[in-house]
Amino acid sequence: MKQIPLAIGPEATPTFESFVPGANVAAVEHLRALGPAAPPVYLWGPSGSGKTHLLRALVHAHQAQGGRAGFVDAGRPAPWPAQEGCSLIVLDGCDQLDAAQQHAAFALFVGCAEQGQRWAAAGRVPPVDLALRDDLRTRLGWGHVFALQPPAEPEARAIVRREADRRGIFLTDEVMAWLLTRQARDLGSLMRLLDRLDRFALARQRAVTLPLLRTMLDEEPAGVPQPR
Repeated sequence: MKQIPLAIGPEATPTFESFVPGANVAAVEHLRALGPAAPPVYLWGPSGSGKTHLLRALVHAHQAQGGRAGFVDAGRPAPWPAQEGCSLIVLDGCDQLDAAQQHAAFALFVGCAEQGQRWAAAGRVPPVDLALRDDLRTRLGWGHVFALQPPAEPEARAIVRREADRRGIFLTDEVMAWLLTRQARDLGSLMRLLDRLDRFALARQRAVTLPLLRTMLDEEPAGVPQPR
């Protein structure tokens, strides 16, 4: 008889301290030192390179210092709520904005300039390659632009180990090696697989082992490649 797994607790708040920078040290240091009059920042890189983590870490740090921040992403249809009273505005998923969202984003950035608000944004491609209206693309490329690199194997290992420890999961070296060599190394895929494995092990009241992982993939493939 399988148990129904319960949510153990909220996800950890993304912070600069919990980000493993790897090749992205310059971007992290720049965001940590962002001053009140700093020019805008745009982060770009493939899925899993840490864009959203760093934007949310920036918001968290700003709020910890007593400031108010607004966070908007491409998953929220326009019109967007007013960001009055915020001294920092963050926009994620710039490469996915539809026509209405592009109009809202441009108005948002014009408002930032008029009210002296800082802003930061992110997308999967550099500003010059964004399929957006010209005036918005120009705004996104006006300030500091950082290309983020996905984590190399040591960084990916450290991140997966940390997240497993946070969930109370012990990952053997065998399981860790499988995750990092048989799976896409982007963090989104790795975290989704870790979440699935956590729920599967909890439901069966078993430790996480390679045989359990293979059983999960046999029973609940969900589009995940099978071990060779």
